[in-house]
Amino acid sequence: MKRYTSTKTFSNLPCSHRSWRHKGHCAFIHGYSRSYKFYFTANELNENNFVVDFGSLKELKKWLEHMFDHTLLIDEDDPERKLLEDMHKKGICDLRVLPSCSMEGSAKYVYEYADKLIKKSTNNRAWCYKVEARENDKNSATYEV
Repeated sequence: MKRYTSTKTFSNLPCSHRSWRHKGHCAFIHGYSRSYKFYFTANELNENNFVVDFGSLKELKKWLEHMFDHTLLIDEDDPERKLLEDMHKKGICDLRVLPSCSMEGSAKYVYEYADKLIKKSTNNRAWCYKVEARENDKNSATYEV
């Protein structure tokens, strides 16, 4: 089957995270300027001959900024979750709890949000099939369906 594809990247999302299971320095709170590259596909183009109208992605951009702009990400099973939630309540950090805050986990997390949003906004004409999560220019992870 032949399909059309397009991509959109959102960059400069500075946030911090910790990989509490890691035996090395990744267990410490540390940060990167993340970016997410979305891969969209459709069997048919819209009335403007687009897979996805990038102007219609304002909700996705706003959500990404809410989740990843000057925030602290932790895994939902982080043993220090209560301490970090207390820091959030005191205004010390802007905490986000994810099933997994690894690059792989966050790629899946943002994929699920984006896919649902794109399907809804295009009446299931287009969908997201892959997300690349990048923590810097050297390291990335992808989630693909």
